[in-house]
Amino acid sequence: MERLLINRVRLNVEVSGTGPHVLAIHGFTGSTATWATLATAVGKEYTVVAVDMLGHGASDAPRDPKRYSMERCIEDLEAILDHLEIERVRWLGYSMGGRIALSAAIALPQRTSGLVAESASPGLATAEERASRVQDDEKLAERIEQDGIKRFVDYWGAIPLFASQARLPATIRDRLRAQRLRSSPLGLANSLRGIGTGAQPSVHELLSNLAMPTLWIAGKEDAKFAGIARDMHRLVPGSEMHIVPKAGHAVHLEQPDDFNQAVLGFLRERKPVSSQVQG
Repeated sequence: MERLLINRVRLNVEVSGTGPHVLAIHGFTGSTATWATLATAVGKEYTVVAVDMLGHGASDAPRDPKRYSMERCIEDLEAILDHLEIERVRWLGYSMGGRIALSAAIALPQRTSGLVAESASPGLATAEERASRVQDDEKLAERIEQDGIKRFVDYWGAIPLFASQARLPATIRDRLRAQRLRSSPLGLANSLRGIGTGAQPSVHELLSNLAMPTLWIAGKEDAKFAGIARDMHRLVPGSEMHIVPKAGHAVHLEQPDDFNQAVLGFLRERKPVSSQVQG
């Protein structure tokens, strides 16, 4: 673990493995622990750079929600690459992290050699959808601040999006809950306000211009995000898609062997190509 001073905030970064770099970004309420199993699976061939995003894990939780915005987030990630002297990277992201990874690949084509997005989306297509989601995210942020982290974690773990995780062994569910309980209420609330799905700029119109090896992963039981993965697959020429049976939103947690094999196979087979976004 190393808390790097990046653009006047401290971000926790964990580096493991050897070989070409994969920068891994967790989902909302997650941390670098999200990628522990993956790092072990690919560590003999790839270096995993796992980052606690602002408001999560051991990273800082600024009071200004604007500091969490997608633009500032991408600036931070590029600064991490500079600090670690990494020229190009494969982005890997789950859910919120998938949105960030996708946006980073679009914004930083010169630093990108590939993209793996799990249960991700390009944001909401219309201004009306985004405005409605901003209101919902603000209500959820206020709930976190008012109810406290324990009540929020109990609520969050029970939402329909994670229903398939009820099949997981109790030890795994308990470990996930314990990790969430260590979260900062302020950090989670401001993350929703700054980089929630409503606050995020849509990148729908840029998808067809992605020109790097890309893999979309989703769980078959997560009908919404499996559908989004199929839509993005159709819009990105040459991209690949992997829909995992008996998995919901968190494929890496529910079917880790399938997930790790898919990611490792993609990294091995899809050698870096010239990355460029036309537009």
